[in-house]
Amino acid sequence: MLESDMEAGRNFENPSRLGLLFLSNSFIAHPFSRVCAARPRALASCSKYRRLEKRKSRLAAYLPSVESLNLQDFFPHGPLRARSACSFGHCPALGSKFRTALPVPLPVGTAGRRSGFHVYTYLRISMRVLLVRLPVILLTLVLAWPASAPAQPPSAPGPPSIRREVRVGVPGVPAALDPAAALEGTIPLIARQVFDTLVAYRDGTTDVEPALATRWSVSRDGLTWSFTLRDGVRFHDGTPLTAAEVAVSFTRQFRPEGAGTAVVWPALFRGTPGVVRDVRAADTRTVQILLVQPYAPLVTVLAHPGLGVVKIVTGSDGTARLIGTGAYRVVDVSSGRLALEAVPGYWGSPPKSERLVFLEVDDDDQAEAELDARTLDVWFPPGPPRRTEGALSLPGLRVGYLAFETEKVPFSRRKVRQALAAALDPVVIGVALERAAVPLQSFLPPGMWARREGSPVLGGSRRAVKTLLAEGGWSEGLRPTLLVPSEASPVNLAKVAEAIRAALAAQGIHLALRLEPPDAARAILQRGDHDLALLEAPVTGGDPHLFLFPLSTSEAAVKGPRALNFSFYRNPQLDGLLIRASQLTFRSERQRLYQRAQVLLAQELPWLPIYVRLNWALTREGVRGLRLQPTGFHHFDTVTIEAPQGSGR
Repeated sequence: MLESDMEAGRNFENPSRLGLLFLSNSFIAHPFSRVCAARPRALASCSKYRRLEKRKSRLAAYLPSVESLNLQDFFPHGPLRARSACSFGHCPALGSKFRTALPVPLPVGTAGRRSGFHVYTYLRISMRVLLVRLPVILLTLVLAWPASAPAQPPSAPGPPSIRREVRVGVPGVPAALDPAAALEGTIPLIARQVFDTLVAYRDGTTDVEPALATRWSVSRDGLTWSFTLRDGVRFHDGTPLTAAEVAVSFTRQFRPEGAGTAVVWPALFRGTPGVVRDVRAADTRTVQILLVQPYAPLVTVLAHPGLGVVKIVTGSDGTARLIGTGAYRVVDVSSGRLALEAVPGYWGSPPKSERLVFLEVDDDDQAEAELDARTLDVWFPPGPPRRTEGALSLPGLRVGYLAFETEKVPFSRRKVRQALAAALDPVVIGVALERAAVPLQSFLPPGMWARREGSPVLGGSRRAVKTLLAEGGWSEGLRPTLLVPSEASPVNLAKVAEAIRAALAAQGIHLALRLEPPDAARAILQRGDHDLALLEAPVTGGDPHLFLFPLSTSEAAVKGPRALNFSFYRNPQLDGLLIRASQLTFRSERQRLYQRAQVLLAQELPWLPIYVRLNWALTREGVRGLRLQPTGFHHFDTVTIEAPQGSGR
């Protein structure tokens, strides 16, 4: 090994351990040995030198002597250089611990040596001698080895075993899994594990990334979107994914025979078929979505699990069922229970859990008992769980807001609306929200792409409130009515409304509360017979258009059943921003427009963001890798369960 390295003319930048032992004799014969002996602390490399000297003493009986190597750069950190090297007119730069110069002749005059005898030649001879003696060395070491090695210490306990099944508690388990049947809740949560979408939501946000489609493009007129499918994707029955299958999967949701049960399509595409004219396969790997008008939210909403690609197959019992291309497939469905099994050869990262079992869990008592008994691993409650240990939460996409009827005095005056915003203390509101939600200080919730991080919307000084009320012409005798729907919700709307009334009363603004059943409250809102109302709205599909447009534009401010803008605020400038943002295909330009729209909303305040609901999960000890998502469509492919050692569960 050493001889071949020498003949190749290599500098020993990284010599082998065996090579270092062979060269130890030459190192300790280095002329700098006198320096280290005289000044042991002068050079940092002396300690290295001493280690090599010890090696020589151990191997002296076996290794042949070698003439001293003139190693010029043995000390990388010091200015000292070998005098013999500089005498040849060559002083290489210091830097490497084992860097050697060009071959330098050994000193002449040594007994038995002839002039011009080089170290490389001598090393070749020495290596031949060593190869002859090597068997003797090895035999000596074997005979000298102790007869019995010391006993091994007892091994430390191994890591806990990993259970490959995750049991998930949910409020309700569907008898049949159809992703098109629900926008929120358990169905899209389970569908996300079984049916892949063309694009997928990124972790922690509503921005999207490639999934079944690796890339996409749009025509110049914004009416034709083309998606290129990923190679090698197969359905759970082993058949390959094609563009024709994607087209059939989408058209089943807006055809007359399927439109009656489809909930997702009309909500995301403004009706059935809405803005979509047709879906077709351009070739085996390209699917095209043809639009009636430009609709930029298309790419974002395609990540919703309700638009997962399905294939209809006939089971052994003759019934039709849906299969997908996701990481899991359905293997068992019974009352209150649905089991999924990991699919071998999945195109994405293989899931860490082999099985997911969704179980119906109704309340805290049942969930806590099953978590303690280790028959349940994760529970997703509809609201905050009673137990705090093992609880996880993340802001979701359901926003509570205060809508002013801007067609009525005094809320037609911007200064009055600004005064109420300044009078609301988010700390007081946060206490009333308890653990179901958190105060929201912007017009889009955290995790939403295009959200503007700016000045807080709520809160201000008493002087600012008084000044704004005076400029807005507020009268002391005014007593507007706050309409509150009395619907069941994790957020106690009546309690939040009472906190709002108390906060405003402290600033001299007095309100009357009016609680109405949901249907009656909606009729009042559609007629515009309210002064202000405490309401909730979801960010459907994760796109700002499906939240800001219905709450803020003139198109949705038409009284009657089609009313969605319950502030009945109309502003042509805001309309123009939101309409353009819904049509432009460049996401960076859309984001810029939505940022400007949020600035305008903060100035005009037709409605006030009050809170954003939290998504909750309760886990038992040993659950690892659970990542909550603002959409509520959580991932389970990274979840594992660490079972205690010796446990069979």
